[in-house]
Amino acid sequence: MTIDSEFLTKSKFTKMVESSVMDHKHGYMDAVLDLCDKNSVDPADVKKFISPVIQDKIEAEARRLNYLPRGNTLPVD
Repeated sequence: MTIDSEFLTKSKFTKMVESSVMDHKHGYMDAVLDLCDKNSVDPADVKKFISPVIQDKIEAEARRLNYLPRGNTLPVD
């Protein structure tokens, strides 16, 4: 399935990402980048197709990998 050959919606792209995560056993960031690479699409161009659900999963994954600061933590003095 290529991104260019069909009318793409958030729903279809979400299914493609979820399928890639399940089939290849990798994270959501890797799934999006892999789909972009396989279809010769700039990752910035798929930004509008990333659903809030996938965006939340990518954010959680980034926090878990320490790419983003953790939120809502109590300061320990």
